[in-house]
This record gives sequence, structure tokens and C-alpha cells, in this order.
Amino acid sequence: MPLNGEKQCVNEDQQSDSESSRFSQSMASPSDYECSRQSFTSDFSSKSSSPASTSPPRDVMFDVMAAAKNLSDMTLAHEIAVNENFQLKQTALPENSLAGQVKRVVHQAFWDVLEADLSAEPPQYEYAFRLFEEIREILLSFLTGGNRLHNQICEVLDIDLIRQQAEHSAVDIQGLANYVINIMGKMCAPVRDEDIRELKATTNIVEMLRQIFRVLDLMRMDMTNFVIRNIRPHIQHHLVEYERNKFQEILEETPNAFSQTTEWLKESIDEELLSETAVSPGTEQSPTPSLSPLLVLNNCYLKLLQWDYQTKVLPETLLTDGTRLQELTEKLNQLKMIACLSLITNNMVGAITEGLPELANRLKRISAVLLEGMNKETFNLKEALNSIGVQTCAEVNKALKERGSPTLNAEAQANLIGQFSSLGEKDNPVCTLMDKRIRLYMKSLLCLPSTQKSMPPMPGGLGVIHQELEVLGCQYANIVNLNKQVYGPFYANIFRKLLFQDEAVGKTDASLPTN
Repeated sequence: MPLNGEKQCVNEDQQSDSESSRFSQSMASPSDYECSRQSFTSDFSSKSSSPASTSPPRDVMFDVMAAAKNLSDMTLAHEIAVNENFQLKQTALPENSLAGQVKRVVHQAFWDVLEADLSAEPPQYEYAFRLFEEIREILLSFLTGGNRLHNQICEVLDIDLIRQQAEHSAVDIQGLANYVINIMGKMCAPVRDEDIRELKATTNIVEMLRQIFRVLDLMRMDMTNFVIRNIRPHIQHHLVEYERNKFQEILEETPNAFSQTTEWLKESIDEELLSETAVSPGTEQSPTPSLSPLLVLNNCYLKLLQWDYQTKVLPETLLTDGTRLQELTEKLNQLKMIACLSLITNNMVGAITEGLPELANRLKRISAVLLEGMNKETFNLKEALNSIGVQTCAEVNKALKERGSPTLNAEAQANLIGQFSSLGEKDNPVCTLMDKRIRLYMKSLLCLPSTQKSMPPMPGGLGVIHQELEVLGCQYANIVNLNKQVYGPFYANIFRKLLFQDEAVGKTDASLPTN
């Protein structure tokens, strides 16, 4: 894979290699390393917090840094492969930050000096020459080799020749800038055409040079994203092998890299053993557990749908999908609440609103809008549910009036609003019921044979959200199935250790099914 010095699995041009290596390194942000330290070095961090402890050995620190780099590479490759919309974007420093203010001051000082130099008598061109030299290198980096345009750029932006022209007062800075803009117009993506037009309309030479660099930065980002799109099929083809090898390297560098994953699996194993004991309390226990590793693993994945992503650390094998799982869980919680509201509405006023399909769609849209952002800490769920109740009563009465039927009385409306508001309470029976049905549907997705193309039947009460639930279910199943393919051998090894006290933990085994 062309990522950070890895050997290539496919033939690609040299530019793609360098670009992919560059953006792979750029993704290794401080937050990535912090995440890696938290997940893979809990032993070291706990020791260093002790007043009597000393700094970790030097070789340990190198191992930690190597593990963090491997995790960063693996995260980037995973994101490129599974997220079709993934692309790099320019990040601007916050305006009120010290770094942002320093950057603005320094940049403005440079452009002020350049303007003063070009306005002097005679003009001073040294800074301008350096800018054109940098512009030339950027333009050449967009080209793959020594073609005609490459040679032309080298000839026109020959800095030695330009210096000689300046010595004889024959240099045309404006003409050089116009040439650069024309070349940029030929190279840029269509999305930058408007920027090129604005450049051509700029009359101040200093502002023109300043904007040239701004647009060149955008073009470099476009080129990087173009490379990402080109290498995505190759990464997807080799993703399972690549991630598995990378994680094996992490495991070799930090032997405790499976602490959270082991705890995650052990919790489900203990629950399954406890349930077996509860089903047949009088039977003699077999010395060898009869658990199905695949069943236990599926139950582990189902726990992710109720995971507290704000306070609870994810298993190490799921860090690359943490954001996707959190977003999926939040959407699922919103859909569950919509299903609960629909079930209560149908039970209480379904008989008098029968035959009004448009009403159900309107109520669903109202609920979705008012429940937007319900997973945020600042969201007032009880207030939102009360508002949905009021809106539902108004919509039902409106529909009944249009049909010439009597509207809901005050008692029925108060009862409906009260039922809606109670959904925000802990262990609400309606929420518990819908949650069980959604989990049942998700579990049936995980148990589908790989050859089956049709979706499993939708449990009762979920019809109002069946389309959205199918989409989320497919996304969830894709995440789980890929995770099984990559980490199945590691999970099998952990299962052997937990169930049979197998000592060979450092080596992987492919005995766990991945489908």
C-alpha cells in the first residue's frame, strides 16, 4: 500500500506515492496520538502518574510512538476505503487564537514589505523572485514528467533569466503573474474557474500574488483529493490484509493493545455463561464451555448500539469506526423515539384517524424536526416531546375537521401529551419494547448468510421507520462484517484465552468465522 513507506501492492506513478505519503503523515494529528496513548498504553500512563515513578524507558517510548504511527496510518487507510465522501480540507486557525493572530500579522508584514519593495525607486524584486520560484515549483508538482508544458514553465519562470531582465530594467512582473494565472486556469479543476476569473480581474500586483498563493493552496488540496479518489479502489482491495498486518505490528509493539477489546468480549462471554446457568440451574456444568464464539461476538457488536460514546472507551479494534458507530447510534435513537411516538398515537387515536395516510407522514416529519439534536447534552427531551404532543393533537384535530368528524376532547389531548412526555423517563415500557425490536432486527441482519440478498422481516411497530432503519441496518452490518474480516483471527485468539486459558496470545488464528 502506498502509505508512509509501505511497499506497493499495485503499480502507481511516483507522484501518487508521494502525495499519499504526505497526506498520511498530515493526518497524524495530536488527537490521534492522544487516542493511541489512551487505548494502548494504559499501564504506562497509570504508572507515570505516581509520584514515585520515573519516566518510561526510551525503547518503550519508541514502541509507543511506532504504535501511534501505525494506528494513524491504519485509520487513514480505513477512512479512505469505507468513506466514499472522504476528502481532505483546509483547516483555518481560529480568529481569536494566538496562533491565528500571529499568522495574520506575519503574513501581512510580508506583503507590506513586498509592496514597499515593488513601489521603491528603483524597485526591489528579491522577494518577488522568491515568490515566483516557489510558484514555479508548485506548478511543476502538478505535472507528472518532462512534457511540453513542464518545459514551458521552466523557461518562462527561469529565475536566473528574470534576474538578468531586472538588472536591465526589462522585467515584467505583471506579465509573469498573468502567465501564472493562465497556466493555473489550464491546470485547475472546474470548481476553481471562478477563483481564476477573480484573479484575472485583480489589478494590484501584490494582491494578485497573494491570491495566487491562496488558489494554489486550493489546487494542491484538489490534487491530493484526486489522488485519494484514484487510490481508493486499490486500498479497498487490500484493506483487510493491510489493517490486519498493521494491527499485528501494533500488538507486537504494545502487548497490552487488546485490554479494552478483551474486556468487551469477556463481558458478553460472562453474560452468556450466566444465561446458560439460569436456563438450566440444576444441570452439571461441562468443563468445556459450549458457547458459540460467533453468537458472543454478535452480542458484543449489538452492545455498540447502546454504547456511551462520551465516557466509555471503545475496544481498540473499533477505533477506526468509532465516529461512524456513534453517528449511527444517535440516528437510531432518534428513529426509536419516532417509532415510540407513532405507536402511542396509533394506540390512542388510530381508530378515529384510520384511512389518513398523509397524517402519519406529517406527524413523522414533525417528530423528526423537533427531535433533531436529541443526543446533545443541552437538548431538552421532555420539552421536545411535549411540543410534539401539542403539534400532534393540532394535526389530528385538523385532519378530523377536514373529514367532518368530531375533534379530540381536552382529556384525550392531555392524555396523549402525557404519554408522549413519559417517553423521556428511564425504563419507559414503550421505549424498552421498541428498543428490543430494533435490536432484534439488527441481530437478524448480523445473522444473515452472506449469500442472502433480501432484508429480514421488519418487527411489528417499526413500519413507520422501516426505510430509514433498513439504511442504517445496512451501514451497521457493513461496519460489523468488515470488522469481522479484519479482526476475526485476533478475536478467535482472545476467545481461546478466555474460554480455555490458552497461553498463545501473541499469534493470530483464523478459526473464527467472519460471516
